[in-house]
Amino acid sequence: MTQKILIVDDLEQNRILLRDVLAYYGFESLLAANGAEGVAMAREHGPDLILMDIMMPIMDGITATRLLKEDPLTKGIKVIAITSFAPGENIQQSQEAGFVDLISKPFAIKEIPEIIKKHL
Repeated sequence: MTQKILIVDDLEQNRILLRDVLAYYGFESLLAANGAEGVAMAREHGPDLILMDIMMPIMDGITATRLLKEDPLTKGIKVIAITSFAPGENIQQSQEAGFVDLISKPFAIKEIPEIIKKHL
């Protein structure tokens, strides 16, 4: 059974890049353009893992992740932050929201599947 990963990022090129990288490694992807869409898709599809951008319009990733962690349907889904913040910046807020790890932008493509596999 293919594992499903929900990619939540407001930049289409980031969603496509991540989708293509994950497809290469055998993962199925679901795509959402903001936190509100991401929460709705997580509730509907129950992905195995979520990659969540922090800074997005409509609903940011921290708010979306807090909502997911409060919902009995989605609280068990691991969420990895994807952000352009410098390492160490905003880490405490991310951990408090419920993120299990962080992937920095610009992406180090070879590290992405390793980080994902560590949490599946």
